[in-house]
Amino acid sequence: MTESPARTLYILDTNVFMDWQARYYPTDIFRSLLERMDRLIAEKRCYSPQLVEEELGAVGTSELNSWAGSRPKLFVPLSEMLAEAIAIQGRFPGLLDPKAAFEEADSYVIAYAKLKGGVVVTQETSAAEKRNPKRSHFIPDVCRELGLPCISFLGMMRREGWTL
Repeated sequence: MTESPARTLYILDTNVFMDWQARYYPTDIFRSLLERMDRLIAEKRCYSPQLVEEELGAVGTSELNSWAGSRPKLFVPLSEMLAEAIAIQGRFPGLLDPKAAFEEADSYVIAYAKLKGGVVVTQETSAAEKRNPKRSHFIPDVCRELGLPCISFLGMMRREGWTL
């Protein structure tokens, strides 16, 4: 039985925000996405680990950072998922980018979804779908092995029944 969209909890990866606002669905064209995302946040159905906000601060546009900064309820303190994220990193060391200069949000996104029974939303594809993967595991790979649902942003929009 498929869970009703009204009850689905979404945990979003950094690249969802980047692809949404900076690449594929710019807010000057897809204005209703701002309202719909705000509704999910208000309904407490959309979250990201605090580390996602930090990553956005490093790579996001000024508009995206302003938007994220004005929605503090979207971002969850790492302490709420730290032990689970560390366990995931230990079980799936190939999830970590060996060249990353800072801690990455991937294991935290997965951990929070696992702890809360949520759906992971990411734009990543599995290692098997990549021509020359730099790692052995990406978010969809780990989710599959843990039995967690993992969808794209477009998949989330479809699941929610959003039309523009």
